[in-house]
Amino acid sequence: MDTGLEQLNQALREFAKARDWEPFHSPKNLASALSVEAAELLEHFQWLTEAQSRSLSPEKRAEVGTEIADVFLYLLQLADKLGIDLVEAAKSKMVQNAIKYPVPPQSPLA
Repeated sequence: MDTGLEQLNQALREFAKARDWEPFHSPKNLASALSVEAAELLEHFQWLTEAQSRSLSPEKRAEVGTEIADVFLYLLQLADKLGIDLVEAAKSKMVQNAIKYPVPPQSPLA
């Protein structure tokens, strides 16, 4: 059964193949493109206050959504090229983080 991510991966493969982009989609190039797109995402928040960053206009929110999609698509392609199951890697990282950063014990006075 195909999941949404598997379908998206397949669509990305077909998109790149139809444009003869496969030779350029090395892990190094995809990681570089991912970094550029992450910087473009960050650019939308540059100079905003915390409050402003939490209440974007609908237009700005749409622009940020486009950049988030770019980051996601490059990340998905990079994981695919390296044979990394992105969902499993994320789950594993969450387990590692839970061990590294345990929930603090509750104060008896709380």
